[in-house]
Amino acid sequence: MEKEKIILGIDPGTRILGFGVIRLSGTKAEFVEMGVVNLKSEKDHFSALKRILSEVSAIIEKYLPDELAIEAPFYGKNAQVMLKLGRAQGMAISAALSHDIPVFEYPPRSVKMAVTGRGGASKEQVAAMVQNLLHIDSPQENLDATDALAIAMCHYFSLMSPLTHKTKKCSWSEFVKAHPEKIKK
Repeated sequence: MEKEKIILGIDPGTRILGFGVIRLSGTKAEFVEMGVVNLKSEKDHFSALKRILSEVSAIIEKYLPDELAIEAPFYGKNAQVMLKLGRAQGMAISAALSHDIPVFEYPPRSVKMAVTGRGGASKEQVAAMVQNLLHIDSPQENLDATDALAIAMCHYFSLMSPLTHKTKKCSWSEFVKAHPEKIKK
């Protein structure tokens, strides 16, 4: 892994879009920023989509992330909701791709599992764990922002795992050679 890397996490939404930015220095993750884009005032779905593209592009230009981690749409009871979420996700992905930023997608249960150890954790539990992991003192009132940070943290944990490196074959002996400090003698 490079010395320093910026990860932008996106929790896509059609009414509220959350974003979270973390910086990786070696193997350590640190909090940079989190927030939301409130889309409730947009007059129609297509105006909201246009704004998502514009706002995510502005966030990318401000923080210059190396990678984007985004939550995959989940199937609920309403197919129309899933379609709209997929469109919102697509606009955020388009913003990243237009800036030549690689995109990584994570299902909601995987994000919750990575951060809390429970795939069925509540948004409040995810927020509390993210704030603890990243040493954030001030609570965030909007859980979409902490969800976005959780998505970025899920990607960070994925990068740190020797089992997810896809660029070359990874074996335990290679891991031990690369990380002798992690092995207890």
